[in-house]
Amino acid sequence: MKRFNLLALMMAIFIGSAIIFAGCTKEGPQGPPGKDGEDGVDGEDGTAGCIECHDDSQTIFAAENQWAASVHATGGNFERNGTDCAPCHTSQGFLEVIETGAMETEAPISNPNPQNCYTCHNIHDTYTPEDWSFTTSAPVEFWINGDGYDMGKSNVCAGCHQPRVPDPLPTPGQGGNVTINSPYWGPHHGPQAAMLVGTGGYEVGSGYDNSAHTNALENGCVTCHMAEPYGTQAGGHTMGMTYAYHGHGVVNKAGCTACHTDPDALDAKIESTKEDIDEKLAELRSKLLERGVLDSSDHVVPGEMSMDEAGGVFNYLYVMEDRSGGSHNFNYAFSLLNNSLESLN
Repeated sequence: MKRFNLLALMMAIFIGSAIIFAGCTKEGPQGPPGKDGEDGVDGEDGTAGCIECHDDSQTIFAAENQWAASVHATGGNFERNGTDCAPCHTSQGFLEVIETGAMETEAPISNPNPQNCYTCHNIHDTYTPEDWSFTTSAPVEFWINGDGYDMGKSNVCAGCHQPRVPDPLPTPGQGGNVTINSPYWGPHHGPQAAMLVGTGGYEVGSGYDNSAHTNALENGCVTCHMAEPYGTQAGGHTMGMTYAYHGHGVVNKAGCTACHTDPDALDAKIESTKEDIDEKLAELRSKLLERGVLDSSDHVVPGEMSMDEAGGVFNYLYVMEDRSGGSHNFNYAFSLLNNSLESLN
């Protein structure tokens, strides 16, 4: 019992001392305010640089929304990160070959990304509106023949949207036969830039010239494909040209009306141009099927064939893969198909 009383006494003394100490501790008067910090320096710290782009205009959000609905974001097959595919199928590969000038990356790309803001723009490089500038604006030399493409803002597009170099590459006037070993032989899926300037096809025969678009569009592709958008369906950073409206497809003509002032006449012209190209494509396809060098899935039938047969397959695939129905360059596309037909008759 005595031990308990002693312990209780010690606890009471401790608590009492703590209360007395706390009661005696007082906060002193507040000192004068400190000196204001310096404003952040653009591109180094603070938000002074950020707000030049990240403002309240919603411009960036609109572009991101449009891009998210684009084929670049949804259908770019960016998992194809091998050295020969990565330059166009991955963002990192594209940026690498801009620096090296090579046709392939040095190694497969780890953690591949689809084409995105960083692919085409110098995002968060200077932390100024200069970040909106393009990662490349240099003219493009086409792989297939060395011809050049220099159409302003669309130069960044042309690096990928060109024919690949097939093995073997058919050469007009050379004669003889060639042997093709792969059913996937051809110009690949994105030859639009070369079509726009009228080059890269198997130019058998004569009479090749270009449509008005070749010289009229200072900035090439982006003039029409990145015109005023229709929501996230066409134009802007969707880069699409058509959208669905009440159950039917509509061409986004926002980039066309500066030259084509009559929208109804333009619709008629687009339709008639496509009909003419589709008719020639069907004729050439029928001839190539008859010759046994193309199958019903539009793949090459591997084996030996004449130079003109290989050239006919190439031109058929080139115009089909352009997918503009002749709108990019009707004169050149029509001549490629028509001349190939004549060479096979």
